[in-house]
Amino acid sequence: MTTETVVELRELTVRYGRMTAVDRLSLEVGKGRVYALLGRNGSGKSSTVRCLLGQRRASAGSLRIFGHDAWKQRLEIMEKVGVVPEQPDVPPETNAEKLARFMVRVSPRWRSRPFFDRLETFGVPRSRRFDKLSKGQQKQIALALALASTPDLLVLDDPTLGLDPVARRELFEELIGDLADHGTTVFLTTHDLAGVEGIADRVGILRKGSLLVDEDLESLKARCCRVTCSATDDVSSERFAAALDHLGVVRTESMAGAAEAVVQHFSEVSFGRFRDEAPVEVLRVESLPLEEIFIALCGDNGGRP
Repeated sequence: MTTETVVELRELTVRYGRMTAVDRLSLEVGKGRVYALLGRNGSGKSSTVRCLLGQRRASAGSLRIFGHDAWKQRLEIMEKVGVVPEQPDVPPETNAEKLARFMVRVSPRWRSRPFFDRLETFGVPRSRRFDKLSKGQQKQIALALALASTPDLLVLDDPTLGLDPVARRELFEELIGDLADHGTTVFLTTHDLAGVEGIADRVGILRKGSLLVDEDLESLKARCCRVTCSATDDVSSERFAAALDHLGVVRTESMAGAAEAVVQHFSEVSFGRFRDEAPVEVLRVESLPLEEIFIALCGDNGGRP
């Protein structure tokens, strides 16, 4: 693993008229890392990706890829970038064989064999018109196109959209991990949180254009937990709530005989203070999957780290 920076955003801001879609976003992605940018619809993910690919000029701030300005030096950068868009941008009347012949002429890094090998693996017809393929087959062609150019940076915009469970597993458990192991950097947006959990090194979580989280996945999962305690009565409820402040409570819920809290600042020190001050018995502490962490932070009542 190297600390070389491949993607660098500094105070990136994107506005559409008076609406701010991305608000002073700063993050870095190191070489060989898999970075997952997460967020609900409308959180600013697509605007960030468009700026990343030089398709839109930022309203403010900067975005650099391989040390170059993503807007001013787009042509030079994109020679080393593979892209799988949310909706494949392929002429409807073409097919895989025509695409391969075109890529041979325009991309010096193109490799036809892995392109056709991947299509064969997933049963994608080589001669069928693109608009006659299923959504999953169309996505496999877009993915095969990106990979066959041997990119140094692979940008995936919601890559599992339209894929069946077998193809999703292939993508997340084998493809992205294998690319990262060989030094390819991966930047992806996705709603498939269960799939990305096993392969992302680091995650960013956007909420209404602002970055709530930019953290190694293991660190995020270590501090976000569910704490279940014996139920509190009316007399002790205020003390219970006050003690939870040490843990950074996001959400609480009462149930028969117990009280449950999702917290975002769990540590041995903060938990020790909670146990000393809370008028309850701690029944269990559980780590949370990424999907539950995301819901807790980005739901209607989500909190900020």
